[in-house]
Amino acid sequence: MKINHAILHVFDFVSCVNVYAQEELDLASKNAKRYVTSHAKKALGNMDAKRGEFAEDSLFAEELRAYFRGQRDFVGLSVQVAEFIAGELGRMEKSESADLLVLDFEDDPDTTVRAMDDEEAAAAYEARGKRYFAFMLLESRQAYMHEVGYGESGAQRVDVARHHAILPNPSQKVASFAVVESKTLGVSFCDKEREIAGERRWLIPDGLLQCSMEASSKEVFDTVTRLVEEVAEEYGANSTVALSKAKAYVAENAAESDELAPWDLGEEVFEDEPLQRRFEEALAEEALPERVVVEKNVAKRVARSHKIRTDTGIDITFPAELGENPEFIEFVSGPNGLINIELKNIGSIENR
Repeated sequence: MKINHAILHVFDFVSCVNVYAQEELDLASKNAKRYVTSHAKKALGNMDAKRGEFAEDSLFAEELRAYFRGQRDFVGLSVQVAEFIAGELGRMEKSESADLLVLDFEDDPDTTVRAMDDEEAAAAYEARGKRYFAFMLLESRQAYMHEVGYGESGAQRVDVARHHAILPNPSQKVASFAVVESKTLGVSFCDKEREIAGERRWLIPDGLLQCSMEASSKEVFDTVTRLVEEVAEEYGANSTVALSKAKAYVAENAAESDELAPWDLGEEVFEDEPLQRRFEEALAEEALPERVVVEKNVAKRVARSHKIRTDTGIDITFPAELGENPEFIEFVSGPNGLINIELKNIGSIENR
């Protein structure tokens, strides 16, 4: 990953002093570069990020177009973003101090993620060779630290002090951020509702970006798998096998496309037409579109395995693609209504 520009602004609502930096971060510092890069990768690979499209009259979209054309400078645009967010946060009844990290970065498609602070980020991140403008709200947290000083006698003493402006660790998720791709102006973001001037609002999509808010890839996947399970149980089918088929389909589809057609998934999962029709009705009730974007990294992470727990307290995790292969695992319903699980063709067993 290549960091082109990075800058940090400070919103201190305790002292009521905001600091809008006029110079960029020194990326020659290994600590600064590592910190910035880690958060950029986590934002880009966040499975909870929602998607959005700019409204036709979005003023921020015009500012970004000008920036990517080289008609706006990075520092000036970052200050504009910071002033807007600080102004809105300042209208809250209880404003929490935070820092705003603003970035311009590019993926390197030939780069392999070797070492990251967070296993989930490493699994989710996938280089795509694109350029992005991003900003993230780093909410300050309190932490205790040692404080070296001198007592009344003049002897050196170490006390415990409380620091009120600690940045989140590189391994921590950021609750509010936005990433915009330079060519398509496609938006991905995470945010939370805030009460601003007595009104519940989404600060990033509604206030700053002026963009739509679509479900995240993970939300779409969770909805589809929930419907598969509900339809299977409604018709007395084996929900474990149905979910395994659904996950296997999502994983196979991700190898060819980053779009998922939930309606096609129903035909792959359910062989009987009544179940297919019921699944399509359930999709319509949830108002899911005919095709939804599910990034490859999300599909690989959430669909690679399936975990079940029996009422006897036994946990079993197996690759999703094996769930419908009776040569390796089979679910057999007995005449007494109980289910027998058979694991087959096992060469060795390892204690974990």
